[in-house]
Amino acid sequence: QVQLVESGGGLVQAGGSLRLSCAASGRTFRRYTMGWFRRAPGKEREFVAVISWNDGSTTYTDSVKGRFTISRDNAKNTVYLQMNSLKPEDTAVYYCAASALTTAPTHSHEYDYWGQGTQVTVSS
Repeated sequence: QVQLVESGGGLVQAGGSLRLSCAASGRTFRRYTMGWFRRAPGKEREFVAVISWNDGSTTYTDSVKGRFTISRDNAKNTVYLQMNSLKPEDTAVYYCAASALTTAPTHSHEYDYWGQGTQVTVSS
């Protein structure tokens, strides 16, 4: 069982930065691929970024490439999402999720555990 708790969301102006954190419980954190998803108002949840547990490889959705960076600290059982050059269209509730897959899953159904989400609001 893995429990995930996100933090770091808030209100920021366009062009600003935020760093989201996701703290995980459990001694097997290092064996989980970790992903970030988001759900904007009136839209479906969408994939943002993923970092694999075995080789640390990363994958991003096109709209955040070059602006967002996913990383993990296995010693702290934490995964991060550094978000730079934020845009109003990045406004959403951001969720972290854990998957037992070793590939880079980009679909919600490939993840086993979810956090409660943290709100990110980008003003224009």
